[in-house]
Amino acid sequence: MGRRASTSTHPFWIIATLLLIATLIAGGIFLSGRTSDPYSSVTTLDVAAYLENSNSLKDNTYKITGTIMNSIAWSPEMGRLFSIEVQSSAGSDGVSLPILIPAQFNHVNIQKGQRFDFKVTVDEKGILKAQGLQKK
Repeated sequence: MGRRASTSTHPFWIIATLLLIATLIAGGIFLSGRTSDPYSSVTTLDVAAYLENSNSLKDNTYKITGTIMNSIAWSPEMGRLFSIEVQSSAGSDGVSLPILIPAQFNHVNIQKGQRFDFKVTVDEKGILKAQGLQKK
């Protein structure tokens, strides 16, 4: 009487398949987190350097994340001036910075306490001027 061939899957292939699936899931989670930041390719503003001498950063573009604290001023031609709270370094207290939101963003509803990612340029007067913004 002949013996039947064994048809069970080798444990190595089961483990290899599970590792491949786990790697694909982890990669998907990693990539989805990176694509949610539209300004990921922009340099983050060094708040301490900005506070020390904003003129040294003039005409450069940066990314900054902050919470809207107060509306300071409004002009139909220039836009809205807000104060935002940002973290100057890991673990330190928040720092308040002024940011000008140009009139082109008047359609965006900005309220106290909301958190935004901003793409900003330091203008000739040292004021942060938003080039783009996205609510977090």
